[in-house]
Amino acid sequence: MYFKERPQGAPKHVLNGVVLLVLLLLLFFGLGGLINFFQSMVNIWNKYSSYFLNGLLYTILLSLISLFFGVILGIIIYFMRVSQSRVISELAKGIVELLRGTPLMVQLFITFFGASALFDVRSLGIPIGQMAFIAGSVAVSVNSGAYVSEIIRSGIQSVSKGQMEAGRSLGMSYSETMKEIIMPQAVKNILPALGNEFITLIKETSIVSVIGVADIMYNVNIVRGASFKPMEPLIIAAMLYFTLTFGLSKLLGIFERRLKESD
Repeated sequence: MYFKERPQGAPKHVLNGVVLLVLLLLLFFGLGGLINFFQSMVNIWNKYSSYFLNGLLYTILLSLISLFFGVILGIIIYFMRVSQSRVISELAKGIVELLRGTPLMVQLFITFFGASALFDVRSLGIPIGQMAFIAGSVAVSVNSGAYVSEIIRSGIQSVSKGQMEAGRSLGMSYSETMKEIIMPQAVKNILPALGNEFITLIKETSIVSVIGVADIMYNVNIVRGASFKPMEPLIIAAMLYFTLTFGLSKLLGIFERRLKESD
């Protein structure tokens, strides 16, 4: 007898996680302390919500910019990697390995302080905050580009080689076969992975606060200093990041199911 597999609901796992978190907090603070802790969180949100929302806006903007340019760079690196020129191909491989093999924070510092050393920011009239945002966008975009190039390569390689051979046997050129046969199939594998990359970017952008980009974590540190509450702002930040990533993951799941249904 055939039984349809029941999908595992993510909300159930989320509920389990919330219950576990509450139990841990109860163990740590006690009931009275937990009530006071949540009341303190509410008070901090009411007083400093503009800081959190401003940081949220910067985080979303930085993530979108980084994904956009990361995709462009990823496409360029992919075509370099499959180039007939051995030099260009090896250069692309070296770029990918270098970017994937070094911490993003190191790349961020090199970009920010390197740009500051090469260009006289003050003479250009660029505020330090804008310079930090530009450097952060560049560093995260370039890092993302290396991973996107691998996503594209894996998506195209997932299509059977027989598809290319079939297209060529019908008299189609390489570019025509790629456009009409290979890419439409590869895109179905690439798009969900790009969605996961965007979710990863949202979390990775939290490190740009170290160079002064006013994202969520930057504003959280301001609130921690102003309120003398070290923990509550961090919990609020975690909730903001979770809301973003969980919402996107659910939308991505719906998108993936529709892609499968269209096959």
